[in-house]
Amino acid sequence: MAATLRHTDVPGDGWDDLRRRMVDDLRRKGIRDPRVLEAFAQVPRERFVPSDHRGLAYVDGPLPIGLGQTISQPYMVAAMTEALALEGGERVLEIGTGSGYQAAILSRLAREVVTIERHAPLSGHAAQVLRELECHNVTCLVGDGTLGAGSGPYDAIVVTAGAPLAPLPLLAQLNAGGRLVIPVGDRGIQTLERYRRAGDEFLRERLMDCMFVPLIGEHGWKS
Repeated sequence: MAATLRHTDVPGDGWDDLRRRMVDDLRRKGIRDPRVLEAFAQVPRERFVPSDHRGLAYVDGPLPIGLGQTISQPYMVAAMTEALALEGGERVLEIGTGSGYQAAILSRLAREVVTIERHAPLSGHAAQVLRELECHNVTCLVGDGTLGAGSGPYDAIVVTAGAPLAPLPLLAQLNAGGRLVIPVGDRGIQTLERYRRAGDEFLRERLMDCMFVPLIGEHGWKS
């Protein structure tokens, strides 16, 4: 029988060593942006994982965080972040705060991050952890993320749940040249897509297959 990992179990030489190995793994899997890799080296993923799964914080896979939601696997978070092509001065909107880990990564790469979550308990816990980690450029909101956030427009938007289509309100809140990265497909399997705004047109790229929890809201799936 396999041993059960508890929150007090810190394998190897500790969290810093596990974080370094994770970054090495991301590099081997094709993540190239040095700013993205450095952000992953800085943010303690174990702080965003429930205590009963904390020993698995640096395994490259999703983990449950409650209320039917997950913290995405590190590689997928990195791939989505890299696809945003952030340079440091952007305003970024995240749809689906979840654990807050993606927002913490973005906080190292953008000027300002607004993140919205439909589950108030998840938003509250994420906001607390982000404050403790001094991510002072992150604003946490509760609401229907498929409607976007009224403080737009944004230079980049990332959606951390699978949608049937790219929500029109999110496309409308992109700045000229802005990027939207979103999983699109059915409730089981999606394709990660990137939209770039060019005037009133949106150029779409298909990046990779993926699997996310459904995006619930007025312009997503119905609960």
